[in-house]
Amino acid sequence: MLTSNIFRQLEQALNYRTLKHETIAQNIANVDTPNYKAKAVEFRGELDRSIRAFQTDPMHIPFSSEASGNQAYAICTKTDTSYLHNGNNVDVDKEMSELAENQLYYQALIQRMNGKMSSIKMVVKGGR
Repeated sequence: MLTSNIFRQLEQALNYRTLKHETIAQNIANVDTPNYKAKAVEFRGELDRSIRAFQTDPMHIPFSSEASGNQAYAICTKTDTSYLHNGNNVDVDKEMSELAENQLYYQALIQRMNGKMSSIKMVVKGGR
């Protein structure tokens, strides 16, 4: 039961949110570091899988995936911008906003996981 698809999906989503939090925290910590380039977590692999799911005919042009392995997300460095005079491109307001959003998603996932665990606990106890 604990190895069901929903638990694997919740685990992957929690791992993604944890990595995103760590990446945002690293960006905020390096806001004053000269020439530091902000990093972001991209979700390319999962997007590619979703797109391929809609490929209804083998004659359709396939989409390629740049993600490696099972991991549906990867950390990339944003090199196309520069906000500060020292070459740093961390936008603190944007990072703080993303941190708050990520925290809300993480809490929602934890609540979902707790709900699933409560359901299992009730079944094991025989509905009591």
